[in-house]
Amino acid sequence: MNVLSLFDGISVARYALDLANIPIAKYYSSEIDKSAINISKKNYPNNIHLGNVKNINKNMIEEKIDLLIAGSPCQDLSIAKKDRKGLDGNRSGLFWEYVRLKNELNPKWFILENVASMPKKDKDIISEAMGCEPIMFNASLVSAQCRKRLFWTNISFELPDDRGIVVKDILNTDEKICRIVGRRLNSDGKRDDYNKNIKIKQQIEIRDDDKCGTLTTIQKDNMVINNNYNIRKLTPIECERLQSLPDNYTEGVAITNRYKCLGNAFNADVVAHILFNII
Repeated sequence: MNVLSLFDGISVARYALDLANIPIAKYYSSEIDKSAINISKKNYPNNIHLGNVKNINKNMIEEKIDLLIAGSPCQDLSIAKKDRKGLDGNRSGLFWEYVRLKNELNPKWFILENVASMPKKDKDIISEAMGCEPIMFNASLVSAQCRKRLFWTNISFELPDDRGIVVKDILNTDEKICRIVGRRLNSDGKRDDYNKNIKIKQQIEIRDDDKCGTLTTIQKDNMVINNNYNIRKLTPIECERLQSLPDNYTEGVAITNRYKCLGNAFNADVVAHILFNII
């Protein structure tokens, strides 16, 4: 199979193809983030890097593309951003580059992913351009992370049963490498030794026997509360596990960039589940 992955990030799409046992002849990658490219090259040195999506045209690709896949930027669509500009924004507007290349290359299969929290008007615009309605796939079905995403694809698939994976299944038991940043309510309803210099979001109520919230690109947002009521940062390896990736997949770049790249990535088992249905 010949693949073109736009906004490829750390090549999770390539790893998902491996999980789905789909042989790859050529894997073309479009990405501009240097850390993401370094991680991609470490894991898949044979990927063909094409650079900025705006500069790609069909003359740069020798083979017929069988699969076009992308998670186009969501920054201007997500409700997490104030004053978002939707598909007119500088980042999320890159969706139209996906549409352009889809029309130019006419792949046999296509997959486009984006946030489920986008406004209905933007979802409708994307659906019209893609020629299909999206399916909402929450990564919590196949991992310990609650991560709701929309998928537009011509691959027919059904959602899997919940595998029952929870946070305690992915936690690193070596407390020496886990950075404690404070404490929340203890069993008596009192705060103990809370570090007031660390601002913990009120919605961080996750315990190690539950699902984790959506990973973000910001290290301080990726936290967990353990049974001792300690608030601590998730380690990069734990974040890799939340994205269904092998331990140390992102090793080799600065820790802040590991968190950023993982927050931008696909969940590998989600994409692999879709790809298993290719006939």
